[in-house]
Amino acid sequence: MNKRFLTILIVALTGMLFLSVAALTFAAKQDVPDEITLQNKGYKKDKKGPVKLTHKKHSVEFKIACVDCHHVYKDGKNVWKEGDHVDKCSKCHPVLWEKGKKKKKGEAMKLQNAYHKNCKNCHKALAKENKPTGPFKKCNKCHEKKKK
Repeated sequence: MNKRFLTILIVALTGMLFLSVAALTFAAKQDVPDEITLQNKGYKKDKKGPVKLTHKKHSVEFKIACVDCHHVYKDGKNVWKEGDHVDKCSKCHPVLWEKGKKKKKGEAMKLQNAYHKNCKNCHKALAKENKPTGPFKKCNKCHEKKKK
């Protein structure tokens, strides 16, 4: 083989390698589900059933910015940005703070309170502005009936 052909072959193979890595990286991104079920697992008494969150509606139809819900705090600032990995909320927000259970991590509030604060406060603010919103006063408007 001559040098010119070998050079072209190496350049072409290197290009294909970079394209393959880019494709695999893109494919590894998390899929955004249309709906998410928030479970109450881990509480001593599960008083209420799960809550279904219409994720796609919130992000696409209602145009809620991802950073309104998703966050990673460093030095008191949310450094999470769209496209970053999304961890389960319970990674930082503990289910319980009792002895022998998950311990409070830094300033993170209890998981149930974090959900309520984020969801209910947003819905209340929209209602205050006379905008259409989801429920925020009665538990059973969000929580499904518990399966026995």
